[in-house]
Amino acid sequence: MSVTRSTFDSLLGACQHQHRRVVLALLAAEQRSLTLNDLTQTVLEYDQQASPTGISEVVPTEIRLSLYHTHLPKLASNGLVAYDPDSKLVEPTEQFEQVQPTLATILDADPTLETPIEL
Repeated sequence: MSVTRSTFDSLLGACQHQHRRVVLALLAAEQRSLTLNDLTQTVLEYDQQASPTGISEVVPTEIRLSLYHTHLPKLASNGLVAYDPDSKLVEPTEQFEQVQPTLATILDADPTLETPIEL
């Protein structure tokens, strides 16, 4: 399936922030619903790799809140994930599956995501 220009622009916008790229890469690797806790932990691990100088107790809360209030709603508004704030579950959508080859190319270009994404 070829991706339209507007879809490509939307994907680039969705991938603008490092935390969203980590979430998308993890969803692509896992191909299943994930909890907000799973996503928070994975983003935290990548942040620690980028800055291993020690993480305060506030950082996990900040990451969780930014995912909950900013990043997951942005991905949901782009149609890439279904996000239920009440159950705190995130799952890839059909549109996510359709754009996954293009998304993989974008994510592969991120040098900070060289390590395989795992839970």
